[in-house]
Amino acid sequence: MPSEKLVAALDIGSTKIVALVGEADEQGGIYVIGHGETPAEGLRRGIVVNMEQTVRSIRKAIDDAQMVSGTEIDKVTAGIAGEHVRSINSHGVIAVSRTDNEITASDVNRAIEAARTIAIPVDREIIHVIPQEYNVDGQSGIKDPVGMSGVRLEVEAHIVTASVTTAKNIYRAMERCHLTVDHLVLESIALSNVLLSDVETESGVILVDMGGDISNISVFYDGAIRHTAVIPLGGRNITNDIAIGLRTSVTEAENIKIAYGSAIGSGVDEKETISVGKANGKPAKEISRRVVASIIEPRLEEILSLVMREVRQAGMSTLPTAGAILTGGGSLLPGVTTLAEQVLDMPVRTETFEGIESTPEELQGPRYATVHGLLKYGFQNEPVATRKRDNFRGFVRKFENWISRQF
Repeated sequence: MPSEKLVAALDIGSTKIVALVGEADEQGGIYVIGHGETPAEGLRRGIVVNMEQTVRSIRKAIDDAQMVSGTEIDKVTAGIAGEHVRSINSHGVIAVSRTDNEITASDVNRAIEAARTIAIPVDREIIHVIPQEYNVDGQSGIKDPVGMSGVRLEVEAHIVTASVTTAKNIYRAMERCHLTVDHLVLESIALSNVLLSDVETESGVILVDMGGDISNISVFYDGAIRHTAVIPLGGRNITNDIAIGLRTSVTEAENIKIAYGSAIGSGVDEKETISVGKANGKPAKEISRRVVASIIEPRLEEILSLVMREVRQAGMSTLPTAGAILTGGGSLLPGVTTLAEQVLDMPVRTETFEGIESTPEELQGPRYATVHGLLKYGFQNEPVATRKRDNFRGFVRKFENWISRQF
């Protein structure tokens, strides 16, 4: 059978796990040929709290993606996020090695390694060292110094660290699913691959991924990532607030949020009512839809205020020209961009993703931007492995196994 360039991506989110299989054509176009999705059981705020449940969830998403694509997945580009993620900016400096003072790729790598040698706690490990800019003999703002002449090369780098225990547990869950991790990628970085343009990263932009249990924040300006942070609040906190405020079940509260939720109470007709079921089986009652919005709005204001705090900590002298971009499930609430503009005092818009030529219609919303970013990252950051599609017999066996699990 003909071989094809394939990459698999796995988004281990706080509420769902999504696996994608992508195929690249000769022109570099990426096409999604298989996907699987399952609730993220065994995880809390990006941290494994139950290994068995986590393994089952990952395995289910992977098996479904294999079934749809007709391929065998043994390697993945996986995302990482959570409260345990920390970032810091570092500085590295070296002497240029060649006698003619021409800077080579080897010199650049040595400078990055010098930036990497910072003191971090023993319970943390570095997962990314991202160059921001270079300095050659006092000349700053250089993006690529290879081929230039100089005797002293400096680099400013953004370093992302994660909890050793958390990262090891993710790797262990993958191993138990018979998967090799090609890349463990901070989800904010993966998102920037499919959401941001070079113009936006140069002029300044805030990227906010509003997930279920956490919200990921990344700040870009002068063409590089400058600050990353994680807020331990997300859509699930809003759902819990609704459940408590309306005295109903979490499931009912989630349905109400999706169907009737709004980020701004003043924009909702007070006379519009909805039916709310009781958590203890008591008869449903009618309430104003504005009541739901009045519960949602303060929680969203809190999340956005924490985003603004992180923007200030990024050290920007002025607000970003390109404003803020919201993505993730939380960005789907009506009125969220208007509220965000009020709190952040900058232009705000919601975005899905670009750079993927073809993907199923049901995967095209902001909720799936991260996994598409991971897929693109997987293609960009390694020579793409060539794998063969399973033969027909193997495909039939997978189909039979999938059917047995479903029924």
